[in-house]
This record gives sequence, structure tokens and C-alpha cells, in this order.
Amino acid sequence: MAAFTSQKQRIAVIGLGSMGFGMATSLKRAGHAVTGCDVSTDAVARFVKDGGAGAKTPAEAAKDADIVVSVVVNAAQTETILFGKDGVAETLPKDSVFMSSATMDPDVARRLAKQLEATGRHYLDAPISGGAQRAAEGELTILASGSAAAFAKARPALDAMAAKLYELGDAAGQGAAFKMINQLLAGVHIAAASEAIAFAAKQGLDIRKVYEVITASAGNSWMFENRMPHVLDGDYTPRSAVEIFVKDLGIIQDMARSARFPVPVSAAALQMFLMTSAAGMGRDDDASVARMYAQVTGVKLPGDK
Repeated sequence: MAAFTSQKQRIAVIGLGSMGFGMATSLKRAGHAVTGCDVSTDAVARFVKDGGAGAKTPAEAAKDADIVVSVVVNAAQTETILFGKDGVAETLPKDSVFMSSATMDPDVARRLAKQLEATGRHYLDAPISGGAQRAAEGELTILASGSAAAFAKARPALDAMAAKLYELGDAAGQGAAFKMINQLLAGVHIAAASEAIAFAAKQGLDIRKVYEVITASAGNSWMFENRMPHVLDGDYTPRSAVEIFVKDLGIIQDMARSARFPVPVSAAALQMFLMTSAAGMGRDDDASVARMYAQVTGVKLPGDK
């Protein structure tokens, strides 16, 4: 479990999806006063039922907060939460910290930080990794960058939510850049794992035995080991959706184009996620790339009718 701190804080969590709900639960378990806010009233009601407080808007949630933890999907949502109607910047007390966990282009993280810091608040660029279960256990990996003051203000929340905290620089953008390198590899590995398991099925191999052999061999990856059981079980309930990698690998392409840096392998992976989304599986588990391969090639996978 993440280390608890004796310094109890008033913390708002904006975004109570699978990750945000677990993070809010970890903060509450550490003894902080936590208010949850989400576009889904059901998610807020569930958090209130579990002993937290609820708010209807980000502005309401941020009022009197020491720390705001934003756990939304992308930069656009983050900007709306900060500066849109009923946004956090309307009510967040001076010298409090906004901790952004969305995966985004580092240039956007730098812009949002500059805009918020000009108002006398702190911004911590803090993308997360680890999945919903580790979020609920307070065992996330957090890739953070920001000023010394931002880290100091956010420390109680970081202690409650993270098993591993990487302090990656003294300004926003560095955390986002590290996360994008992780997402490049994660997307490529899922696409490669999906290609391999579908190709194995095409060869008439027992794919459960393939999984056993590969996970004990040099060709294994964390994503192969983690995602391919979804294919073996024919269960594509989204733990992480295809659309996440459409977004993140798209950001990689934008960053690479700006830097005049070739990224052909991640570009190919992006096309596989795009094809999977176009085939109607965008909101399904990202292991659905294997299903897309199966549909194109006539391969039968577990769960196919």
C-alpha cells in the first residue's frame, strides 16, 4: 500500500471513472476529506455512498480545496475543467495545487501550467500508470513534474495514491513527455501481441499453449502477458479502450512530426487501432485489435460466434 501521511488535506477528485474512483478511494482511505465530481451523477452517488462527499461542478468541488486531482481523458477536458464554465480556476484557493493526470501533449501541459500559475495557483503535471486495480490500492506509478512548491503542496495526495513516484523535472511538460514514451511502447506492444496471437490461431496452434510458451520466453512483453488473457477468454470488457490508443498514438504522431522525428512502428500500430475502432470496437478493450485481425483473416478466436 502507498504510504499514509499525517497531514490531512481537503482534496477534490474530478473524474470518477475506473481510475479516478480508485484514486479517490485511496485518498479517502488515507484519512483525507475527499470530494468527488463527475459528469455521471451515478458515479458521484456511488462515491458518496462509500463515504465521500459529492459536488455537481468542478468549481464546487474545488472550493476550499488544498489539492485538486484531475483524472479525465485528455487535454481538452482538462482545459475545460480548469478554465471553462464552473471551472476549478473560479474557486480554487490561492496557493493550492491542481494535479493533472490526463495524458496529453507536453506543449499543452506547459501552456495550461503557465496559465494557471499566473493566477497564483500551482500546477503539477502528473500522468499516471497502473490500471484501475492499482489505483484502488494506492499503488499507482506517477510520472510527475512541476515546481518545488507544486510538489510540496501535492505531497499528501501523492503519498496516498502512488507506490512509485518519479519526480522528473521542475516544470510541467516533462511528466507528460515521459508518459508519451510509455504510451508509444504500450500501444506498439498491444498491437504486436494482438498480431502474434491471431497469427498463431491462423497457424492452427492452441493459443492457450502459445500464451504459456511466450510468457516464459524472450518474446514476452508486459502487454502480451496482461492483455492476451482477454483474447483467450473472449472477454473484451474495456479495462483500457481502443480509443485511448487512437488518442495517445495520435499525440505521438503530432509530437514526432513537430520534432521531424520518424516513428514508423508506432504509426503502424496507430493504423491497427484506427481499423479496430472503425470496425465498431472503439469502446471495447484494447486487446480487440486481435479481433480485428481475426475478422480480416477469417480466424476464429475464443468467443467468436
